[in-house]
Amino acid sequence: MNKSQKLMLLRIVITILLFISVIFGSIPENDQIFIFLGIYFIIGWDVLLNSLRNILGKELLDENVLMTIATLGAFLLGEYHEGVEVMLFYQIGELFQSYAVEKSRQSISDMMNICPEYANVEENGLLKKVNPDDVGIDDVIVIKPGEKIPLDGVVLEGNSLIDTMALTGESVPSAVTEKDKVLSGCINLSQVIKVRVTKPYEDSTVAKILELVEEASEKKAKTEKFITKFAHYYTPAVVISAVLLALVPPLILQQSFIKWIQRALIFLVISCPCALVISVPLGFFGGIGGASKAGILIKGGNYLEALSKAKTVVFDKTGTLTKGVFEVIAIHPEKIDEKTLLEFAALAEGYSNHPIAISIRKFYGKDLSYDRMEEVEEIAGCGMKASIMGKTVYAGNEKLMEMAKVKYHNCNLSGTIVHIAIDDCYAGHIIISDEVKKDSETMINRLKKQGIQQVVMLTGDGNETARVVAGKLNVDKVFSQLLPNHKVSCMEELLSQKGKNETVVFVGDGINDAPVLSRADVGIAMGVMGSDAAIEAADIVLMDDSLMKIPLVFKIAKKTMHIVKQNIFFALGIKFAVLILGAVGIAGMQLAVFADVGVAILAILNSFRTMRMDMENKM
Repeated sequence: MNKSQKLMLLRIVITILLFISVIFGSIPENDQIFIFLGIYFIIGWDVLLNSLRNILGKELLDENVLMTIATLGAFLLGEYHEGVEVMLFYQIGELFQSYAVEKSRQSISDMMNICPEYANVEENGLLKKVNPDDVGIDDVIVIKPGEKIPLDGVVLEGNSLIDTMALTGESVPSAVTEKDKVLSGCINLSQVIKVRVTKPYEDSTVAKILELVEEASEKKAKTEKFITKFAHYYTPAVVISAVLLALVPPLILQQSFIKWIQRALIFLVISCPCALVISVPLGFFGGIGGASKAGILIKGGNYLEALSKAKTVVFDKTGTLTKGVFEVIAIHPEKIDEKTLLEFAALAEGYSNHPIAISIRKFYGKDLSYDRMEEVEEIAGCGMKASIMGKTVYAGNEKLMEMAKVKYHNCNLSGTIVHIAIDDCYAGHIIISDEVKKDSETMINRLKKQGIQQVVMLTGDGNETARVVAGKLNVDKVFSQLLPNHKVSCMEELLSQKGKNETVVFVGDGINDAPVLSRADVGIAMGVMGSDAAIEAADIVLMDDSLMKIPLVFKIAKKTMHIVKQNIFFALGIKFAVLILGAVGIAGMQLAVFADVGVAILAILNSFRTMRMDMENKM
């Protein structure tokens, strides 16, 4: 507990002890009012103060005002012990709610502990601690064992083990050596390392994550907004009902006002919307916090709600369902030898950073003589056009061959085909394969068991390669031979076909998928530690490349919504039932307190279940 919670607990204990001493003591009845008033102010002075502030601020109808009216009304009617009891149980409920909210925040505030306090910079042979904000790009920092890595960078010297659990949820440390990337927020475990900084602090991984976590609570789900709006109209309605209950029946039935005022006060105690106002946001907050422990960052409760309604999940193939590590598996030349075909292909792809180009250069295995190249042009979604030793070379897919008006033919081998044409003549092709990740099929099958009706794959690969991968993974629909802008068009088509109250989710590796991530109802970027574009464009970020976290986040979303709906129906059902009993005189003040504080505590306990779901990833 924090300081204010401990103080409230002390007030509650003092109130209980004084209350018991008065009830079982031999204090004259005429003197009890003064003692009960003293006890009442010990336990309820803050509620009275908040009520006065709300009334002066023209916020007349909140739970503080309702409690003040109900308890002071009990005193006016001579029911001193009931006035104290109601305020005491209300404060016990408030303390429990405060502790519950603090507990749920803890799972997210743990993420805030990744924030580095300093960076070690070497000056004149000595280490000096400086603010991470004061460290620039290309500066060298020293990270000792047990220290947090303050900024993103590349290891210059040393070998060590790095604890990435704060970012990824992965408990097994990863080894780093020279030229390896390290990310801010992780912890250096074993050896001293020197790191060259590659990003300023404001653009670092830890800064991006902290910004995301801080904004998560601001993006409320429709259910949360509904409850806020409902409470706005509900509270005035019950206050008006309580006034009518106090005045109308005694006038019509010619009965005592005292009896009906007592019922109206009970009605007010019952009507407090604490259970809804606290437990619903707490459920979403717990779901977000539980996910963060597993290395899943969710930008708001609205995305959890949208994810729970998903029926279609769309995957980018390369880097998401497959490893994105391409290897040359065959070379089929025509009219020239294999060595020459591979050399022209490597030169044409010499300036490209595409994984396919890198795999061709790697397979070639020799230094490239770039002085033999005169012009190079990258044609988006098609391939490369280059002028090499006076020859025009095309290296790319079928669309590039059609653009160059070169007759080509495909291969019966499965994989990505890179066609090569030299001076408008077809020279052959190279087959490149991308290995499917081992968990891809299991992950898709689990999604279907969770109620996903359609799994779609988007890829720039040829039809045959796409068909083979889709068959292996039990994918329902494939869009192949896509240019980058075509992926957005495919997403638009799927969005137009979805049913009412259904959502479409896109999962990508976050490198080239920002437009589609933004366009989907929910965008999930995975395996993107340190990718600024993914963190900004996606709604949910998986901090490592574990495919099994995809069905886990769907499970968290659905269970969170299930718990939130349970709280809504339970709280409203009990309240309306007891309101009716109170209005007809069956429910007393004790049952009224249960309908307010008791229901709130039960709903909060139910909400706690959302914070434990990160441990249930075995599914």
